[in-house]
Amino acid sequence: MRLRLLCLALVFFASALYCQGAFLRLTRRFGTGGQAKWYGLASHIGKSSTPSMGGLVALGLVPFAVAAACLTGAAELREMAHIWIYPVLAAAVGLADDVLKHRAKSGDGFTSLQKLLLQVAVTLPWAWWASSGGVYLMPWLPVLRGYAFVLLSFLGVGILNAVNVTDGLDGLAGSAMILSLCGVALLSGENAARVSSVTGIAILAAFLWHNAYPAELFMGDVGAHLWGALLLSLCAQSRFLALVIPLAFLFGVEIITVAVQIFAIRGFGKKVFRMSPLHHHFELCGWKEPKIVARFCLAHLAGMAALLIFLLTVFELYGGRY
Repeated sequence: MRLRLLCLALVFFASALYCQGAFLRLTRRFGTGGQAKWYGLASHIGKSSTPSMGGLVALGLVPFAVAAACLTGAAELREMAHIWIYPVLAAAVGLADDVLKHRAKSGDGFTSLQKLLLQVAVTLPWAWWASSGGVYLMPWLPVLRGYAFVLLSFLGVGILNAVNVTDGLDGLAGSAMILSLCGVALLSGENAARVSSVTGIAILAAFLWHNAYPAELFMGDVGAHLWGALLLSLCAQSRFLALVIPLAFLFGVEIITVAVQIFAIRGFGKKVFRMSPLHHHFELCGWKEPKIVARFCLAHLAGMAALLIFLLTVFELYGGRY
């Protein structure tokens, strides 16, 4: 199994690297760069010409990843479909938003409400379907279907937006997601989850070849939605949904800072941070992008480790009683 995983990782790293390079040349020729948001940082205006929608390559490789896993006997088709159906649906929403931005040559596609409604529209059916097969908070702790549906729906919409807001610096979201998927690969007992996470790591590593500072290509909403949904789907399929809490540590911190900032401004007319999400606060404090990315990834690793130790301790203490 380990040899098959290694071979799949190498094949998809090489394939994704080639496809990302071809996609980058294509976007440079026809131009898919977006415009910086009017309320963003002035230092990011120069990035408006950088091609976006890099996550489209990852989306295009999904069918091949599923087929390769099944043909090599690493996983069954039904299990792979359970994992990838939500990421593909979520990525479709992100892709539509990216296309609108490109056509309008603007940093804004859907309105916030429109995007939220579309995210809910793809998340609710998946959550209902996924909850019908049984959802386990921990391997020994099943969740009743009604509660599982609400929990998956909340986590689904939340993680799509959390990864999206984290994708604001060159290499940040991709690097953090690789660390998260490494956690799934190491901790999951399901073959399909391990295969999908290893394949995802390989594709993301190839993407970082072009996304590392200074970025030549951005993942766009299509990529952020794809990877966020994949992380949640993997944890649910692994019958250990609580894993998403430590594995999404950085993404959770970033979206919480946005919520806190909005609450503070609307409720008290004051800012808690110079700008949200948190990585922009540190940019305004004078930190350079590479330093923020490196330190945030270290913080993500530390947060993941601390929460995993707590979670696995709980698992050891109480798992045997059920």
